Amino acid sequence: MSKRTIVLMPGDGIGKTVLPEAVRVLEAVGFEADYLHADIGWDFWCKEGNPLPERTVKLLEEHKLSLFGAITSKPKAAAMQELAPELQNKGYVYYSPIVELRQHFNLDICIRPCKTFKGNSLNFIRRGYDGTIEEPGVDVVIFRQNTEGLYCGVEWTNPPDQVYAAFNTHPKMKNFAATPKEELAISARIFSKKACERIIRAAFEHAKQYGYKSVTLCEKPNVIRETSGMMLHIAMEMVKEYPGIELWDTNIDAQMMWLTKNPETYGVIVCGNMFGDIVSDGFAGLVGGLGFACSANIGQEVAIFEPTHGSAPKYADFETPIVNPIATILSAGMMLDYIGETVKADKIREAIAKVIQAGQVKTYDMMKLRGSPKALQQGAASTMQLTDEIIRYL
Repeated sequence: MSKRTIVLMPGDGIGKTVLPEAVRVLEAVGFEADYLHADIGWDFWCKEGNPLPERTVKLLEEHKLSLFGAITSKPKAAAMQELAPELQNKGYVYYSPIVELRQHFNLDICIRPCKTFKGNSLNFIRRGYDGTIEEPGVDVVIFRQNTEGLYCGVEWTNPPDQVYAAFNTHPKMKNFAATPKEELAISARIFSKKACERIIRAAFEHAKQYGYKSVTLCEKPNVIRETSGMMLHIAMEMVKEYPGIELWDTNIDAQMMWLTKNPETYGVIVCGNMFGDIVSDGFAGLVGGLGFACSANIGQEVAIFEPTHGSAPKYADFETPIVNPIATILSAGMMLDYIGETVKADKIREAIAKVIQAGQVKTYDMMKLRGSPKALQQGAASTMQLTDEIIRYL
C-alpha cells in the first residue's frame, strides 16, 4: 500500500510549535506518510493580501488530507493596518483562512470530542450534597455545523440599498426605523435544510456506532424560531430512525449552566456553527482546557484536523516552547481514525492517558502555572519533553 500524503499547515504562532510534535508521535506509532508543507496564515495576509494562498488550496485539492496548527485573526481595522503598504487600498479584505477552507471544501461536519483523562489535575470537580468532592467523568462529542449560520460571512456595515430594502420587508425592522442606514451593521444567520440534515445525521450515526444513549440538539428555537426551529424539526423527525437513542433539546444559554451542573449526563451534542463553537469550548474547559481540545473538519472529499486553540502569539517566541501539544496530537489521532488506522489512534490515546495518569511530566497548564519561561524552572515540562514522554509510553 502506498504512503499517504499529509498536507501540513502550521499557520501562525504556536501552530508552528505543536504541529511537528504531532508528526513525531505519528512516526513513533508507526504511521508512514509523506508530509508536504503548505503556506497559510497572517504572514501571507501581510505580504500577499491573502492568508490562504491558491497554492495551498491546490495542494489540498490534490491530497485531500491535512493537519492544521493555528491561525491568528484580527479585526478588520487591525488587519488593514498590517497589510503591506503596496497592497493598501487595493480592495484586499481579510477573511479567516480556516473559515475559507471550510466553505471552499464544504467541510460541513465538525467533530469536537471532550473526554476526561483520569489523573488530570485540570479536570472539573464539584461539591456533592454532603460536602464530598466529586469528579464526574465527561465523555461528550460535539457535532458542529461548520459552514453556515453566523459564520457564513453574509454581512454588511451600511448595507447596500437593495439589501436594506429587502430587510425592511420584515415587520421587525420597524424597531430600527429611526436608525440611519449608515449606522447599521447586519449579519445573516443562514441555515439550509440539506446541511442541517447532514450534521444531525452524522450525530445520530456517531451515537449509534459508539453506543451513546442520547443526542442533544443545543440551539435556541424558542427565540431564533426559523433557523434553530429548522434544526429541531429535522432532529425530531430523524430520531424515529434510531430506536434506542433519545433526542434531548436544550437552549444554548441553559446548556452552559447545565454543563457545569451535570456534564456526565450528556453524550452527543449537535449544534449550528456559533453555538457549537461556544458549547465545545465550554466542555473543553471541563476536561483540561484547550490544550486537550481536538477537532476534525470533514467534507465529502477533503478532511482537515486541528486543535481548537488559537495561535497564542505571546508563547510563540519562547526560547524553549512550553505549550501543551496534546490537543494537536489528539487531532492527529482523529485523522488516523478517519483513514481507518484506528489501532494506531487508540495507541496514541492510551499513551496520552498513561502519561497524564502517571503525573510525572506536565506542561505549565497541567500544573496550573502562569505561562512564562519561569514555568520550566518551577518543574513544568517543555512542549518537546511532554511529546517525548508520550512517545516513551508508545
